[in-house]
Amino acid sequence: MNVVTRFAPSPTGPLHVGGARTALISYLYARQHGGKFILRIEDTDKERSKPEYEKDIREGLEWLGIQPDEEYRQSDRTEIYKRYLHTLIEKNLAYVSHEQKKDGTGEIDVVRFRNQNKRVSWVDLVRKEVSFDTTELKDFVIAKSVDEPLYHLAVVVDDIEMGVTHIIRGEDHISNTSRQMLIQEALGAPTPFYAHLPLVLAADRSKLSKRKHAEMASLSHYRSAGITPEAMLNFLALLGWHPKASDASEVLSLSELMEQFQLERVQKGGAVFDTNKLNWLNRHYLKRK
Repeated sequence: MNVVTRFAPSPTGPLHVGGARTALISYLYARQHGGKFILRIEDTDKERSKPEYEKDIREGLEWLGIQPDEEYRQSDRTEIYKRYLHTLIEKNLAYVSHEQKKDGTGEIDVVRFRNQNKRVSWVDLVRKEVSFDTTELKDFVIAKSVDEPLYHLAVVVDDIEMGVTHIIRGEDHISNTSRQMLIQEALGAPTPFYAHLPLVLAADRSKLSKRKHAEMASLSHYRSAGITPEAMLNFLALLGWHPKASDASEVLSLSELMEQFQLERVQKGGAVFDTNKLNWLNRHYLKRK
């Protein structure tokens, strides 16, 4: 198998440290297997997507030394999504539904996926066996209109077109996987391998979020605070993972992470973002310099 991974952030805010960790692990896995790492900007949310956030994502990855082999932007790929959408409608696997707008101001034609109401299961590379009964999803919306596909369809189409074999992302995406697997099956596409990483937690063990923790959740904050990219890269790898040997050093360069990192050893539980440990690593790398 030619391994292909992807990092697919939405440019609706600064690059989250959890997103940076996802990018790093996807990058490590692709490089370990002689594969390809793709950066895909998922800007289907036209109202919230901003050029300055896309710039922040790209600069953050460059600062960390994570170099994509290919780069895409979803807003450039609308015609591809429309082709797949029309195929689903023609095969009666999706249909146009005339509905009232949520705000009650009028009516709209959306496209709904025809749910087969089945149980879907997969063996997650982190969480092991996962299973969902999709009946509760009903016939879910995959496009605002026949010309405006939404997230779930666009993601599946991109993964098919780009030959993505391993989808590594945060565990908050687990609920999306069942919908996307149904669409994959309807399109006759193979199911990629999935690995859902544990959430990054704040010191109080709540989810580290931009809304609640502001700049503390953004990679750019640590860049401007004097953290070295080597320290941040090392620290991100240790969020939810540790070297195999109990007495092994936790100070690991990118090349050492390439040798030692194992996706299957990532823990299921949330990983606390310990700024004391980050500062300790940073002092180490500053002394080296």
